[in-house]
Amino acid sequence: MTSLAGRFQFLADVRILPNAEEVRREEPDAEEPCDVEADAHKSSAVEPPRLLSLPVVRLTPDSSARDRRRDRGLPGGSEIQYEFGRSMNGVRSAVRRLSTCKYSTVLEDVDHHLARPYSEVPGPKPIPILGNTWRFFPVVGEYKIEDVAEISKSLYTEYGKIAKMSGLMGRPDLLFVFDADEAEKVFRSEGDTPYRPSMPCIVKYKHQIRKDFFGELPGVIGVHGENWRIFRTKVQRPALQLSVVKKYIAPIQEVTDTFIQRMLDMRNTDQEMPADFDNEIHKWSLECIGRVALDVRLGCLEPNLPENSEPQNIIDCAKFALRNVAILELKAPYWRYFPTPTWYKYINNMDFFREVCMKYINKSLANLKTKNVDEDDLSLLERILVKEEDPKIACIFALDLILVGIDTISMATCSMLYQLATRQHIQETLHQELVRVMPDPNAPITASTLDQMPYLRAFIKEVFRLYSTVIGNGRVLQTDMTLCGYRVPKGVQLVFPSIVTGSMPEYVSDAESFKPERWMKSEKGEESSYIHPFASLPYGYGARMCLGRRFADLEMQILIAKLIRSYKLEYLYEPLEYKVTFMYAPEGELKFKMTKR
Repeated sequence: MTSLAGRFQFLADVRILPNAEEVRREEPDAEEPCDVEADAHKSSAVEPPRLLSLPVVRLTPDSSARDRRRDRGLPGGSEIQYEFGRSMNGVRSAVRRLSTCKYSTVLEDVDHHLARPYSEVPGPKPIPILGNTWRFFPVVGEYKIEDVAEISKSLYTEYGKIAKMSGLMGRPDLLFVFDADEAEKVFRSEGDTPYRPSMPCIVKYKHQIRKDFFGELPGVIGVHGENWRIFRTKVQRPALQLSVVKKYIAPIQEVTDTFIQRMLDMRNTDQEMPADFDNEIHKWSLECIGRVALDVRLGCLEPNLPENSEPQNIIDCAKFALRNVAILELKAPYWRYFPTPTWYKYINNMDFFREVCMKYINKSLANLKTKNVDEDDLSLLERILVKEEDPKIACIFALDLILVGIDTISMATCSMLYQLATRQHIQETLHQELVRVMPDPNAPITASTLDQMPYLRAFIKEVFRLYSTVIGNGRVLQTDMTLCGYRVPKGVQLVFPSIVTGSMPEYVSDAESFKPERWMKSEKGEESSYIHPFASLPYGYGARMCLGRRFADLEMQILIAKLIRSYKLEYLYEPLEYKVTFMYAPEGELKFKMTKR
């Protein structure tokens, strides 16, 4: 079950530590976003925070703080108020903003020696030999892999804020933590090399099968420690710079225009999309990723592609990645002990993507040698090639972007379109915003245009809160820590299921309602409702926050804006259930009806 953890900050102003004597104020990004991605949850990886010498407390929502401690079996805490000096206006301002969200200052940490032992953490009891693996068996088992989100919810319902799933065949224990305060504590205590559980099949491919190619350049996926930090440092700045992201607005818009025309062409007589429309979304996603990572149009949106053409081979490999990697990751890992047909195909699939990446990177490198280099005009790929002597760095980064982006962006987009098609009042509100910002539907989208679409950005965040494609975040503890009143030893694998915490009333006001407005500021500049900053983290947090997040948001924003400005989407069939095939998305035929407005 390793990969489950791999799927699964406003308090950024004030850090709270047990018995601490510091207040941490996070430094903002060097550039404010044009709101291609609003960055509500800032990454602390860009610049180290500076520490201010002040008394510190844990700031928690006022509602039921003592009750939560009682539920954990912890001693009740007393409220403590702190007066900050006038010289610390920034911190005072932060506390004032927090107070509008009904925060109180309650000490919530307990001494490590007073906590219960790890062995007493509740959870499903394993049986001899089979452990808890039998619970995932067909017929006799009570859990289904594709229902990981429901498994998380049932664990919370039965065991509370913390639950241990032990005895999993070939996999370590998983410790599910349904507490946003504890998630905050773990994330804020991390160093600059957090350990996030990775997909074992990628780890084996990079570190064993093709170690001759990757060597000491393992990329940002499937690696940890100093090698990971060094590689990320090489590619982080160009990937997160807004000046670079803005360069891709026009190219992604070009790809999206082609895709929307393709949607029009593929409609049936009822003006509906074909049953396999999700495959078309995958092609659009691939084409966008190729444009960002490799500076090329891969040709995935061309009609009637020859069977053995490179674009068709890319599409076929992408389909394999989407449909079969889950078999390697989520089911019995026989491939770890002896080669299986799926494992052989996976290796061939990865080799093909690697060769395609290297092919286009060599072309880009050759082009760079024949032109004058002006850094302001360089693409993401060119910036890495100019900065780094080894072109493999650009190749490996492109490979990681493709591997991660294929499924996450396409599945997230499927979810966004489904929510719009089934929530007509939301779609209409969004359409009104788009008409106001884009009176001419054929006018090109610019950074300024995107800046004026707060409802669109809020809609995307709300979908992620309730239907996050990646249903949670995972970490491996690097030090002993007390969580929910239990002593958790170093090395335990944690799962923070935001699919659960993102809809818990104690962390989100009116949590069950779908309200994009909750993410928008009122005329007074205040948030419209309370949201715990660590309840929903679709792109992760800190040093391991998703490097491609700004490009992902850009692609989804452009597609939704172009589509809903000119067309109405409807879904006229029985509601679809969300399942985890590899990502959390609606399962079934996305036969959207698309009509001109």
